Amino acid sequence: MEIIYILLGMLLIGSFLLLYMYKQAFADTVLKQEIRLKDFPSSFGAVKIFFISDIHKRVISDSIIDEVKGKPDLVIIGGDLAEKGVPIERVSANIEKLKTVGPVFFVWGNNDYEFNSHELDSLLYHSGVKVLDNTAVKFESAAGDVLYLLGIDDFGLGKSRMDLAMRDAEENGFRILVSHNPAIASSLTAEDEIRLILSGHTHGGQIRIFGFGPYELGGIKQKNGITVMTSNGYGTTGVPFRLGAKPETHLLTLVPEPEEAD
Repeated sequence: MEIIYILLGMLLIGSFLLLYMYKQAFADTVLKQEIRLKDFPSSFGAVKIFFISDIHKRVISDSIIDEVKGKPDLVIIGGDLAEKGVPIERVSANIEKLKTVGPVFFVWGNNDYEFNSHELDSLLYHSGVKVLDNTAVKFESAAGDVLYLLGIDDFGLGKSRMDLAMRDAEENGFRILVSHNPAIASSLTAEDEIRLILSGHTHGGQIRIFGFGPYELGGIKQKNGITVMTSNGYGTTGVPFRLGAKPETHLLTLVPEPEEAD
């Protein structure tokens, strides 16, 4: 009988853990983060970006949209908007929600290619989403300062072409790179003059046991001399569970790094 009680206790604990992990996977969080950047042109003021990556099968919560609506200057989808088996209607509905927040930009992630990429590309085009597929867009302040938003195709699948994106950003200006996979940081050089990378892909490890996971937790770190913001992502892949790596979206405020006092 004692063994039966032990087994029942283990089964009960396991069931509660799975329920907890499932609830964690569908949490809705907007992290409000200020990123101070050296040489960020002050004439732009504070630039606000709503960043969301790795949506996968999730439906973006109305509470997320209500929390950020009217606040950012632009919206960036950092890849994995979709994956195999997700209805196109759900993807379209998520895009329409994000469009109410601000102008939307998108980079391809590895799981987006599991979806019908031609169908997704057509949907993005007809929805008015700007796809940054090895390209860059230029923003200019009233004072004439230039900010470039570069986006590359998925680095992990070998589709990234930094050379093409850089060709669109040839003039002097502050450069921000959006790459689904943060590993791009290791391949950049000082000559690229990328000051900030926005990425996802890792899910923060998604399921971390005693703090350990297949990837490090998301966060803002310095890598190869570049500020890299890696998101835990909004959705899940494989199984709808999370542990120790909560889902997240981001309301980022980019400001100049304060000058040091003499």
